[in-house]
Amino acid sequence: MDIIDAHSHLWLTQDVVVDGFHNYPTGRGRSMFFGEERQMLPPFMTDGTNKAEVFLANMDYAQVGAAVVVQEIIDGNQDAYLLEVQKQWPDRFLTCALVDLDHDTPLRVPEGFMAVAIPGHRMHKDLTDPASMAFFKELESRGIILSMCLDDNLEQIAQMQKVIDACPDLKIAIGHFGMVTCKHWMDQIKLAHAKNVYIETGGMTWLFNSEFYPYPSCVKAIREAADEVGIDKLMWGSDYPRTICAITYKMSYDFVLKSDLLTQAEKEAFLGGNAKKFYGFGALPELPYIKNMSE
Repeated sequence: MDIIDAHSHLWLTQDVVVDGFHNYPTGRGRSMFFGEERQMLPPFMTDGTNKAEVFLANMDYAQVGAAVVVQEIIDGNQDAYLLEVQKQWPDRFLTCALVDLDHDTPLRVPEGFMAVAIPGHRMHKDLTDPASMAFFKELESRGIILSMCLDDNLEQIAQMQKVIDACPDLKIAIGHFGMVTCKHWMDQIKLAHAKNVYIETGGMTWLFNSEFYPYPSCVKAIREAADEVGIDKLMWGSDYPRTICAITYKMSYDFVLKSDLLTQAEKEAFLGGNAKKFYGFGALPELPYIKNMSE
């Protein structure tokens, strides 16, 4: 089947101040993160960089044909690097420009991007203020895809509903599976009742980390979301590379393959078919299974 990762990250280096905290790499895959040292990358990624070449090796190994690369304020703006990635591997990556509603003036889409990422869960601005609404309308008129993460906050979710109502032809992917382990996650899922709104599950293994592999409650949540908005509105995302500090990249989706709560057709739609249609990917490379040395 075609497998497409709808939520991943790449960066050359993390070096950014957010809310007064300096986030930066400290070596051996670790970073300072809001004043605390955290394992940001797997420990074998020792230089603090998170490059496309390493991700491609993981993708080929896990037989993932393509990936959508979103951005997070905590990593710093990676627009210049992601444009290079997009140009070098256009059949494997769709990259998003970073838009900071709180600080970017004016709001704009950098040239060369077909999608933008807005980490709304880290922002404080009203999504429906005049400048933001004008920006969303511009995205709609230009056919630019919006990757949007929201806080577990009914006020922000309601603001997003107003954006959806005002921009019925704007293609929107709601990220982080609606913050599935939080109180109001189903309110985010319900946004996908609108025709051009989809849900991607980037970070679902992070959100269910305390349960750990094979994440039975996560599969049940996928089933619940599918029953609410339809499996055709859900797209798998890994949140690479942070999530693979705990598991391998392939483990971030193979627990779905092994579950009996979804049919084969539903698995194929969730793991790649829906994303291929939503993002407009063409033919994906054939990636044969390569045996491990332990097999």
